[in-house]
Amino acid sequence: MDRMSRPTPPSTAYLDHLVAETAGRRAVLAGAASARASSGGAAGEGTARPDGGAPAHLVAAVERAADRLEPELAEIVRRLHEHPEPAFEEHRSAATLVEVLARHGVEAELGAHGVPTAFRAEVGDPAGPTIAICAEYDALPGIGHACGHNVIAASGVGAFLALHEVLTSGGPAGSASGAVPAGRVVLLGTPAEEGHSGKEVLARNGALEGIDAAIMVHPYGLDVADQVWLGRRLLTWTFTGRPAHASAQPYMGRNALDAATLAYQGIGLLRQQMPPVDRVHATIAEGGTRPSIITERAVVHLYARSKYPDTLRDLSRRLDDIARGAALMTGTEVEITWDDGAHPSLPVRTNDTLTERWVAAQRRRGRDPLPAGVLSETLAASTDFGNVSFRIPGIHPLVRVSAPDVALHTAEFAAAAATPAAVSAAVDSAAGLAATALDYLYDAGLRAAVHEEFAAQGGAVDVVRYFD
Repeated sequence: MDRMSRPTPPSTAYLDHLVAETAGRRAVLAGAASARASSGGAAGEGTARPDGGAPAHLVAAVERAADRLEPELAEIVRRLHEHPEPAFEEHRSAATLVEVLARHGVEAELGAHGVPTAFRAEVGDPAGPTIAICAEYDALPGIGHACGHNVIAASGVGAFLALHEVLTSGGPAGSASGAVPAGRVVLLGTPAEEGHSGKEVLARNGALEGIDAAIMVHPYGLDVADQVWLGRRLLTWTFTGRPAHASAQPYMGRNALDAATLAYQGIGLLRQQMPPVDRVHATIAEGGTRPSIITERAVVHLYARSKYPDTLRDLSRRLDDIARGAALMTGTEVEITWDDGAHPSLPVRTNDTLTERWVAAQRRRGRDPLPAGVLSETLAASTDFGNVSFRIPGIHPLVRVSAPDVALHTAEFAAAAATPAAVSAAVDSAAGLAATALDYLYDAGLRAAVHEEFAAQGGAVDVVRYFD
């Protein structure tokens, strides 16, 4: 009996995550039940804890500073929206943001970390803890700011300027204690999130060195504290066969289009065995030149996504097998190219301790972000902030700028990103990011909890070599 291959053992990665998440939910429920029993009251009674964070007068100071910035944040929202620029071409957008910083006496480095459209600004004491605020500003080709990165830019710049005012003034005027914490805030202008991994490029060029945590916000149709963001990889299959006359001598050819279509069918068959958190989408970009010629070259472009780094790695291996199998069946050759011209994006690993501070800040603004698990995880996209969150603790919450049924990457969302609601979201987000950063810098206990949680989640990952 000739056995060329045997069934491959299924990956246990997704089941392992389900077991761990179930155990975590049980622990939360057990803790809540224990607290109710010890208090002798109803749910929610006896479970309060000290709010912690920065002193109220400092938090109020940065929030007032953010409110005063509303005209300039509205200007950022408008100017970037009127002149959208795609990945790595955001020269005008970056210059606009650097110009706004300069008005406030902030010197920003344009072209930071070897990327012409990136920028960096700092305030505070680098000898203390450091938190970064990420600002995106690239747009989608042909549809503009349909992901609302103009709002992200305004939020990040506004948060930084509010913190700059407080950290350089020694605290609000007339306060009983004007002391501010030793520490540093870094504003990172991060280009090329759409279809690329600009933050990974910056990270590999040293942008995160000396930074302890990172925060940012993204516009959406709802206020959400924590939503699933899938890891994403780019893949190209190039099948090469042998041309022949499709009528006179088809048997002398090896059809690359047959290989591409078999591989495409293989993706469809794989879906039945994929975990529900996996996504694969593909297009056949090249499939031959004439019907009368057996196709010599066919090209398939794919996106592969998954909720966890290890399940994304397993999905990558399965797709490799499909391509090789299709080539074997058709007698063709296949070249497999992963992440060519970009970098993989890992899922976002959310830090719940930092998220609690964001939620508290947003509630002071009259918003009530939905907790994790309320929205279906099927409503999931990808972002290069995931690569940041697996290096250092981070959060990537969502802020409402549109009706809930308006989807990202649509003309309707692009329109929403230039409305008064978008400006309000930028101001509220600037206040929230600034308050969260101030809490982190001021409260040593909070910082310890942030990093203990990060360590419990697995600590820093070698993003560069993860898929080797």
